[in-house]
Amino acid sequence: MTAWDISVSGVQGVLDRTATAAEGLSDAGKALDKTLPSAATSAGTISGTYCGAGPPSGPVAGALAEFFNAKQRDLLYIAKRTTKSLNGAAEATREYVKGDLTMAADTQRKTIQEPTIDLPGDTKKGAK
Repeated sequence: MTAWDISVSGVQGVLDRTATAAEGLSDAGKALDKTLPSAATSAGTISGTYCGAGPPSGPVAGALAEFFNAKQRDLLYIAKRTTKSLNGAAEATREYVKGDLTMAADTQRKTIQEPTIDLPGDTKKGAK
């Protein structure tokens, strides 16, 4: 079996940097959610005057809406996958540390046990 040698501080550093990058991605998604409708409205229409309810909508607005609808699921997936990956890596590292602490405690417990002395010809085997 291959031994593991994980730098807990190294993992924490990577998780911190990845979380910071993920926040930037989240902020970009939120900004897109707010600015895309404005961009669609500002793109205008082909015709000069507009009658009807709501803001005018032209081919650019339609294309932007199609783009956003097509990519919205992908963006949500990336956000959820990133969160699950970060949480999973943190949990795995915590379990690794707990395993190290358990092994250290087991070793310490074995080390402080009273030794057993077996002398040749001793009738009391396993005497302490």
